[in-house]
Amino acid sequence: MSYSKPMEFVQTMIDTGEAKMRTSTRDLILRGTMAGIILSLAVVVAITAITQTGIGIVGALVFPVGFCILSLMGYDLVTGVFGLAPLAKFDNRKGITWSHVLRCWGLVGLGNLIGSLIVAFLIALSFTMNFTVEPGAVGQTFIKAATARTVGFEELGANGWITCFVRGILCNLMVCLGVIGNMTARSVAGKIAAMWLPIFIFFALVFEHAVVNMFLFPLGMMLGADFGIATWLNFNLIPTILGNLVGGLLFTCIPLYLTHAKTAPAINVENDSAINAEPAFSTK
Repeated sequence: MSYSKPMEFVQTMIDTGEAKMRTSTRDLILRGTMAGIILSLAVVVAITAITQTGIGIVGALVFPVGFCILSLMGYDLVTGVFGLAPLAKFDNRKGITWSHVLRCWGLVGLGNLIGSLIVAFLIALSFTMNFTVEPGAVGQTFIKAATARTVGFEELGANGWITCFVRGILCNLMVCLGVIGNMTARSVAGKIAAMWLPIFIFFALVFEHAVVNMFLFPLGMMLGADFGIATWLNFNLIPTILGNLVGGLLFTCIPLYLTHAKTAPAINVENDSAINAEPAFSTK
């Protein structure tokens, strides 16, 4: 059998969340760093495809390759642990506290940032021949995208901040479904298919992903985009992180947990008078 039923994979979600909170500091940072590296390279592939073809949907089709690779390697994105880690606390797993949840979020996020910044520097160096020439077409696409999603939001003020926050919610609703997709199938092909679909949706709709943005905007600045760190943090990364937290936890993982792990009492059909009552318009 190649598919796990919801009641089965939700238990896997809880077990995975607990395991991540019991993981050592070194391993959380290392796995987060590698996830940031692989996802950042996938962004470069996607933006290159968009620049070469002029068709945005092509980038969305190829981007999930990075997510699939890092998931199969057992690396961690902070967007995924936003949803999974608290489930072990909700399930009252022994020894799990909210400080463990925050520790997991923080260490994985730190690793993601380290990996993203490493690749951003190396890609900037590659695009500019060791910072001696202007970036080419792909580099210019990065600059335009980074500027539009920082300065563009800043110019709208609170409305821009709220827009970024909402896009973060919608993003991690899909991304956590991708994380869970890796648990729903038992074959590699099945896992890839289950992960590919929601990740394609988030990228195609240009939602905001914290780890993608840890790479995209520093790279844009390194290539010469006209905005600073404060603008990036205040009008992109902070609302994106908060939105990702809400989307992954409240919109994806908690509903699955409640309806498949902590289900409401079943209806007793045999004793339900409303169900067994004679229809109002009987033909008898």
